[in-house]
Amino acid sequence: MKRVSLVVMAVMLQACGVVGAPVAPETIGVAPVIERQKLKQEASRIQETEERSNLDANETDPVPQAQDEELLPLRPVGTR
Repeated sequence: MKRVSLVVMAVMLQACGVVGAPVAPETIGVAPVIERQKLKQEASRIQETEERSNLDANETDPVPQAQDEELLPLRPVGTR
């Protein structure tokens, strides 16, 4: 009986507590997630504006694609 109670107590003691390293409360919740998303959006906006300014400075009139390119038929003839 003592062995059974020791096994039960050992299992219960193992189940108590948190597994892993502690996590700061400032990193949990909705507010930190929103802040991270805003920072990512700002970074992408800055990158887009830089790309647009570089593209506008380097780009001249766009060259139209050739209209005489031969395309594959939509439905092949003579095959099943």
